Amino acid sequence: MIWQGLTVDEKDKDVFLKDFKDADIETKLDMWFYALDQEAIWEELLDQMSKIARIKQLKEMKAKTTS
Repeated sequence: MIWQGLTVDEKDKDVFLKDFKDADIETKLDMWFYALDQEAIWEELLDQMSKIARIKQLKEMKAKTTS
């Protein structure tokens, strides 16, 4: 499954933050914008997942009331 390759563990986080700390200002900005882009992507994914779950739940509730 594709989602299994998208995890970030504590080690990855620590390495990223160390690299950020040690980077020059231009690299820091690149890393900052990369993190912001990732945040936006994950917020969008979470929003879509929530919508999908709500739609499914509503369809299941409707099916129960019509049967």
